[in-house]
Amino acid sequence: MVDIRPVAESVFRQESGRIIASLIRASGSFDRAEEAMQEAFTSALASWPEKGIPNNPGAWIMAAAHRKLIDAARRERTRRDKEDAIRYEIETADLPSPAEFENPDMHFPDDRLRLIFACCHPALNQQAQVALTLRTLGGLSTSEIAKAFLLPEATLAQRVVRAKRKINEARVPYEVPSPDRLPERVASVQAVIYLIFNEGYAATAGDELIRKDLCAEAIRLGRLLCELLPNEAENLGLLALMLLQDSRREARIVAGELVTLEEQDRTLWDRAQISEGLILVERALRIREAGPYQLQAAMAALHSQARTPMETDWRQIVSLYERLMELNRSPVIALNHAVAVAMSVGLAEGLKRIDDLGAAGALKHYYLFHAARADLLRRLQQPVEAAEAYREAIKLAANRIEQNFLKRRLREVEAGSPPAAPD
Repeated sequence: MVDIRPVAESVFRQESGRIIASLIRASGSFDRAEEAMQEAFTSALASWPEKGIPNNPGAWIMAAAHRKLIDAARRERTRRDKEDAIRYEIETADLPSPAEFENPDMHFPDDRLRLIFACCHPALNQQAQVALTLRTLGGLSTSEIAKAFLLPEATLAQRVVRAKRKINEARVPYEVPSPDRLPERVASVQAVIYLIFNEGYAATAGDELIRKDLCAEAIRLGRLLCELLPNEAENLGLLALMLLQDSRREARIVAGELVTLEEQDRTLWDRAQISEGLILVERALRIREAGPYQLQAAMAALHSQARTPMETDWRQIVSLYERLMELNRSPVIALNHAVAVAMSVGLAEGLKRIDDLGAAGALKHYYLFHAARADLLRRLQQPVEAAEAYREAIKLAANRIEQNFLKRRLREVEAGSPPAAPD
């Protein structure tokens, strides 16, 4: 008997977001839609080994899930006397046919667009938005999401349940916002996707720095957003930023150790991702509505185009950070700007700016503030002060890989190793 589990798992990853979006539109219920889809996949696992894998597995699952919804609706009517026992008349719902399923431009984009806005509705807090987005559109299981965010599975499951309940209780509309509300709602969706990517790119805690599956899901959701709203410049910028950052993945960890951008083997960078990212940056900037994601993507593009660390156009990066701070004067962006100043204008000037930020107190508990300060002190050959800053960074860092890197740097300055040359 053929093992069809790999095919079923692949179909689930690729098609579940499209399927669940249409099922929710038909049933008006997250729970009914998820139950129908799960039952359809269970049927596939029982049927496909004997009858063979269908030519269009996604359409087969969609049709099977539709039948499950109809069966559930009939059982509900049997238990109740009233015809309005469910919100929608599922048998007459305008679900896509198998032929339409092969053409995602016909029904699914609108369904997925409505679903992603429902998952990221302001009525939900950001943690609930992330969990629900990954659970529905990302196709991740509750256990996978819990593991990715280092939460007990029961805790994550409760958040998903509460999010669904809140959507029902608050009567969150399953629709694309009106044009006057679209910008702020798109920004919320973008923020959730980038938060998912960042947790995969640099995990806040745990024994692993990079979670590839989480990065891949965020990039996939970014592609979906670009597909659904192709003329939104910040969508293009967000996708470009994620691709350009992810392109360095294989060079960031070597033999279990963190490698800084300056020291990475650039031949390991994914040139296909870089090429796609550069094209997207150009497309976004041509729209002439520069936003935070586009500006950050432009900085990532400059790093990607530099063949060596010495060729990095730090002055242009400083300029881009200055534009970014006009949009968002957060202390973290100011810290990154100070580091760019150090690399372009001079180490002492960058350190002065970092110390000024430290005096304000907002970054006192941010380990990267202390790590950046330690690095500049190391380069300026001030080992005592650098060691003190590294110790503070180590106390605040929660990820084991990052802790090990900082400890290695601490040992180097304590042993009097010469500092690396500035970029």
